[in-house]
Amino acid sequence: METLIAFLVLVGILIWFHELGHFLFAKLFRVKVEVFSVGFGPPLIAKRIGDTVYQVALIPLGGYVKLYGENSKVDDPYAFSSKPPWQRILIAFAGPLFNFILTVILFIVVFSIGIDVPKYMKGPPVIGFVEKGSWAEKAGLKDGDRVLRIGDTKVERWEDIKRTVIELTIRKEKEVDIVVLREGKEITLRTRLPEIDTGTEVLGIHPHLPPVVGAVFERIPGIGPSPAYQVGIRPGDRIVAVNGREVRSWYEVVEVVRSSEGRPVVLELLRDGERIRKEVIPAVDPRRKIPVLGIAPEVETVKESFSLDEAVVKAFERTFELIVLTFKVLWGLITGAISLKTLGGPIAIAQFAGQAAQSGIVPYLSSMAFISLQLGIFNLLPLPVLDGGLILLFLIEMVRRKPLPDRFKEYWQRVGFALIISLMAFVVINDLIRLIGK
Repeated sequence: METLIAFLVLVGILIWFHELGHFLFAKLFRVKVEVFSVGFGPPLIAKRIGDTVYQVALIPLGGYVKLYGENSKVDDPYAFSSKPPWQRILIAFAGPLFNFILTVILFIVVFSIGIDVPKYMKGPPVIGFVEKGSWAEKAGLKDGDRVLRIGDTKVERWEDIKRTVIELTIRKEKEVDIVVLREGKEITLRTRLPEIDTGTEVLGIHPHLPPVVGAVFERIPGIGPSPAYQVGIRPGDRIVAVNGREVRSWYEVVEVVRSSEGRPVVLELLRDGERIRKEVIPAVDPRRKIPVLGIAPEVETVKESFSLDEAVVKAFERTFELIVLTFKVLWGLITGAISLKTLGGPIAIAQFAGQAAQSGIVPYLSSMAFISLQLGIFNLLPLPVLDGGLILLFLIEMVRRKPLPDRFKEYWQRVGFALIISLMAFVVINDLIRLIGK
């Protein structure tokens, strides 16, 4: 229920703000707005003010703006169809523009409130654990390696690693040199890049996290009661051994638990100076098919907050970074460097929103800013039905200096609906495949 509410609030705000852009620019150019609706379906509340009916509809998934003369040629100075192409272009562009504005506003709020950043993110990218069978192990990376460069890109922070690998993959680089500092010596490793086919590709490297329990969940979504909670494991417990094997890293614990195949696991814990034993039977996540205990590591964080003027600068910087990265990913999808399996639909967005809401207001606002940006960019794609498709038509009319034939517009709309429905079907199927863990 919490996930559903978080999803409805997020999508409702983003689409409503998008339509608000169209509405305000239509009013600016004196286009008659027949309906401004918050939500879809039958109206629950409706009131006419001037030429416009303002209403709240039954289905709270965004809203819409109905413009006079939007779908047919009307010889009226207040009709959308009678306005010059440049004004129609601005009205169409206003929706995505407001999504970008909302993104910046949300990031300003986020940076002003402050972000809890894992402490390891502020330090050099020193590898604490390499997963067996992962891309990192095949590349020759080892625990304790300090990553210096990937290709020609200098690596200074943890997030630089994943970003650089994605960018090189998009550029269809097949092999790359990774330079690491190992026991005081620089070593160059030549390796093939991983395939990006899930959107959450695992490179197989992790920072050092001590095996200390930071949180114990009472219930695990989709599974039920947490095994760790049931046997009395507490936050602050240090795991010193699993099945008699001493562990120094959180990821060693994860590795042993995952290899247990659901069989009982014996944890030796250090609590208030006393060593205790707990036998736990892991629960198996039905989606990912892996054993889990229902615990999370203790991660030391530092709070980053900024003054208002600094937050404004940071917000614009972050928005620009995400725009550039999004277009790089789009290019990767077009060229085939990134699999179409990375695309997510409403189920993925709902899960994303729900997880963010559970993490707190700042992660939720951050996720809203990110999705608002994606919504704005998606609507600018030059595809029929989308705002970008309308803008393309109006640009053609500006060049031709006369309207396009109605028959052409009709076919353009049909193609657009077919493309959008096909895309929606594809991303929903992608979501369902990920959900059932196929």
